[in-house]
Amino acid sequence: MSVELLARAGILELPLIERTAAAIAAVQRPDGSIPWFHGDKTDPWDHVESAMALDAAGRGPAALTAYRWLADRQNSDGSWYANYADTPEGAAEPTDKTKDANFTAYLAVGVYHHWLVTRDERFLAELWPSVHQAVEFVLGLQRPDGAIRWNPDSDEALLTGCSSMYQALRCAVAIADRMGEPRRAARWTRAALRLGGAVAAAGGFDGEPSSGVFAAKDRYSMDWYYPVLGTALRGEAAHARIDAGWDRFVIPGLGTRCVDDRPWVTGGETFELCIALWAIGQSERARRLLVDTRHLRDLDGLYWTGYVFADNAIWPEEKTSWTAGSLLLALAVLGGDPATCAVFGGATLPAALPGSLSGACARRSARTA
Repeated sequence: MSVELLARAGILELPLIERTAAAIAAVQRPDGSIPWFHGDKTDPWDHVESAMALDAAGRGPAALTAYRWLADRQNSDGSWYANYADTPEGAAEPTDKTKDANFTAYLAVGVYHHWLVTRDERFLAELWPSVHQAVEFVLGLQRPDGAIRWNPDSDEALLTGCSSMYQALRCAVAIADRMGEPRRAARWTRAALRLGGAVAAAGGFDGEPSSGVFAAKDRYSMDWYYPVLGTALRGEAAHARIDAGWDRFVIPGLGTRCVDDRPWVTGGETFELCIALWAIGQSERARRLLVDTRHLRDLDGLYWTGYVFADNAIWPEEKTSWTAGSLLLALAVLGGDPATCAVFGGATLPAALPGSLSGACARRSARTA
């Protein structure tokens, strides 16, 4: 992988991109864990997002260490805990023992992304047991309506998490195919299609009533764009959803709100929205948003989590590894990085929903995969 591809997005010059990648790598601990920032916590989902960013920026060995950390810390039932305390040596005891299904599933996206970058079959074989166990844990939480409960102690399903898990299951099927597991791939495909169907039919933003399948969280921007980011929505349905929420969440010149009732724009949500925009052919809109959020960049290459525009204040006063990671992934898709385009474009992933890809999007994603 060449970091030069990220510069092709036309947003940041190469030295600035390399500074951001180096800053994320500097947060990584000796055991491979990537906490939010030193002294805070490591959670499996954001850890994977940061590892993917390291791969996209040409730091494959650091990403490999990150995935091996996950394999080493996996629970016997295939899950991970939600948070682990950070120490100078690495992640210590869990501080939140919730077994989040989405946090667990996202390993498959990272592993498949790393394989697309490296084509390292030994790595895929090494991580396959962890992917297999993680997916089986997640599918054990699938409800009859196709949605997946967000943890074993709740019957609640979350649209953002289920959207992400649909993408993860698609990557897991691709891994199973590569590992010569056709029966498992077929079973996971059926589960993925049921989940994706529930996500695609969720409604709530495009003039359609909510399906009622998912918990009411539509004040959060992630519930707005994640069905697109997670590859369940494409074509006219995706454009309609994005347009329906645009004025509600996007603040011109500043970025994307985290929630619709707070004067707070956040880097992570903005950068992920940019990936979703790229996926449906709105690259110029994505580029404008990335330019708008330059005010969140610090001199060290990291990004502040958010900005309260009503108070003209950075808040919270933290710079997270995953915020910078999502920025690099947005640059990667806009710059045409094949691996990152493949996992977020979705056209070449298995278990696609019927009619979910428009012709133009499918042709573009196929060229970059």
